Amino acid sequence: MGNKTQGSSSKCLFFFFSGSLSLNLLLLYLSFGRQSDRLTWTRTAALEAEAVASLSCSGHGRAFLDGIGFGSSQGEPACECYGCYGGSDCSELLPDCPADADSGDPLFLEPFWMQRAESSAVMVSGWHRMSYQITKGTMLSIELEKHIRKLHSVIGNANETGKFILFGVGSTQLLNAAVHALSYKTLSPAYVVATAPYYGAYETQTKLFNSEDYEWAGDTFQWKNTSDSSLNFVEFVTSPNNPDGLPRHPVIQGPFAKAIHDHAYYWPHFTAIPSMVDEEIMLFTLSKITGHAGTRFGWALIKDEEVYNRMLKYTATNTIGFSHESQLRALKLLKVVLQRGGRDMFQFGYTTLSDRWRKLSTSLSLSKRFSLQKIAPQYCNFFQRIREPSPGYAWLKCEMEEDEDCERVLSGAGIIGRAANVIPRARMILRAKLQFSVASL
Repeated sequence: MGNKTQGSSSKCLFFFFSGSLSLNLLLLYLSFGRQSDRLTWTRTAALEAEAVASLSCSGHGRAFLDGIGFGSSQGEPACECYGCYGGSDCSELLPDCPADADSGDPLFLEPFWMQRAESSAVMVSGWHRMSYQITKGTMLSIELEKHIRKLHSVIGNANETGKFILFGVGSTQLLNAAVHALSYKTLSPAYVVATAPYYGAYETQTKLFNSEDYEWAGDTFQWKNTSDSSLNFVEFVTSPNNPDGLPRHPVIQGPFAKAIHDHAYYWPHFTAIPSMVDEEIMLFTLSKITGHAGTRFGWALIKDEEVYNRMLKYTATNTIGFSHESQLRALKLLKVVLQRGGRDMFQFGYTTLSDRWRKLSTSLSLSKRFSLQKIAPQYCNFFQRIREPSPGYAWLKCEMEEDEDCERVLSGAGIIGRAANVIPRARMILRAKLQFSVASL
C-alpha cells in the first residue's frame, strides 16, 4: 500500500513539474517567441522591409523599398543592378562595360552594414517629429550631438571640448556657410583659395553663390608669396587631401588669413590618426565615416561663438533646419559604430581599402607608364600600431609624354576616371576611386 502511495505521489510530482515547465515555456513563447504577432503599427512596414531585403539580386545589385527595378510593372521594388550587370536578378554580365572609377560613392562599407542589419535598422513612424524643431527649441538632436562628441573622443581624431557643433546637409552645405561666416563684413571681398589638387566643390560653390563678400581666387600657389598683408583670405585646407590622400596645412599666412579645415577623410579606415586636431573650424561628414552618402548629414566643430552664430543663421536661412529623419538615422548608425570602441567598423574599412591599395600598388609598380601617389606607413594612435596606406582614391599619373590626356588613355582601356582639369600644371593626372562595392566587381 505504501509503495502505491509513493508511486502515486511521484506521478503527481512529475505531472506537476511537467505542467509547470510547459506553462512557463508557453509564457516565454507568448512573451518573446511570437514577437511579430505582438507588433501593431510596425508590422506591415517590417514585413515589407524583410521582403525587399530577401531579394538577393545575385550579389550584383540591391532592392530597396522606394525603388522600381528591371521588369517591375506593378510599381513593386525589384533589383537595381550595379554597373556592368543587368537582368531581372542582376545575373547578366554586360559586354564591353567600362569600369567606372569616377564616382565617390563610399559603398565599400555596404557588407559591414548588411552584417548588422538588425542593429542598424530604423523604423520611422508617420508622425515622427513633424515640427521644424526637435528639443529645447532647437533643430538639432541633443542626443546625436552627444554621440558625435563621444565619437571624436573615442577615435581621438578631433578635440570637441569647448566647441560648438553645427549640423549640415552633408558637409557640402557647411563649406559655404563657413566661407560666408569668415568673410562677413570684411573691408574688402575675401579671396577664397585652396591648394591644388583640391576638391572641386570649393570652386564651383564659391562661383555659384557669387557673393559680394568673397570671390574664388584659385590656387594658393599664386598667392603664398604676396607682399600685400592687407588682403583677406579664406583657405580650404583638406587633410587628408581629396584626391591624393596626403596631409595638408594652411599655406596662406597673415593677419587676415583664415582657414576652413575639411577633415572628411580623417578617420582610421582612410588614414593614420597620429594626433588630435584642434582648429577654428573643422568639417566632417557621415558619408565618409559610415558610407551613408545619401543620408546627407555632416557637422562642423567651431571654436568661436560669433562664427558659429553666423553659420547657424546661414543654415537656418538656407534650409530652415536639417532633416529629422537623417538625424535619427545618423544617431542609430553612430551607436553601432561606437560598439567595441569603434574597432569593428574602422578595422573592416581599413582592411578593405588597404587590401585594394596593396593590390593596385603592386600591379602598377611593374609599369613605367603609370605611377601612384606615395603614402608612407604611419603610426596610428587609434589602432596603436603602424598602419599601411588605405586612401579612398588612387591619384594616378600617366608618365609618358605622349599620354598628356590621361583620361583618354584609361578610357581606351575601359576605365572611367576623373581628370585633373583643375590643375593646369599637372594635366596628366587622374583620380580613381577605391571605395566601390565588392559586389560591383
